[in-house]
Amino acid sequence: MKILKRLLNEHVARGASYFLRIVCFCVIAFFIICLVLSLLGRQSFRLHTGTDVYEEAIIAEKDHGSSSRNMTFSGTDDIHIYANADGQIEFSTKAALFLTSAFNIIPMIIAYWLLSLVFTNVSRGKIFTAKNAAFLLNYGLLQIFAALFAPFINLLICRQANHFAESQIMISTGGDILNRLFPSIAFLVAAYIIHYGIELQDEVDHTL
Repeated sequence: MKILKRLLNEHVARGASYFLRIVCFCVIAFFIICLVLSLLGRQSFRLHTGTDVYEEAIIAEKDHGSSSRNMTFSGTDDIHIYANADGQIEFSTKAALFLTSAFNIIPMIIAYWLLSLVFTNVSRGKIFTAKNAAFLLNYGLLQIFAALFAPFINLLICRQANHFAESQIMISTGGDILNRLFPSIAFLVAAYIIHYGIELQDEVDHTL
């Protein structure tokens, strides 16, 4: 119990919040880099051509069998692209690849920005505030959206893109729904707890 009290004192909490705020900014920077890499055609996927299958191909290369390449990234979804009869990946397929990445990455950028605002307030001693409750609520709702609806949106994007191109894109997504959904619900509960604490404090202030 004494160890718990030491870990939960204000000085430690404010220091940890300041550190986590920096971590959030680093995560945001990482996601932005991934988004830019995807736009530049440097997201890896499994490419199927008429003659071969390339496990970690990227759009920004002509020789898919080459092992020397610069910065690339791989998303959480399993993506298969089937080249057209000429062995080419058409614009609609490329656009679908970027859009699916964007729908995975952009909500995470916004979510970690909201979380950084919470850590900023806590590091300044502002804990039970309406803003923190709103930030946590929006964070939880955004993560629920990303877990439940983003996979279906990505499937729809791929389906629509396949109508406009001979090259085809197939995506296996939603494998981490539960891993993202339950923490999101926990943040909604945390937002309610903070909001409830604010209401109790207002009642006490008015009573006094």
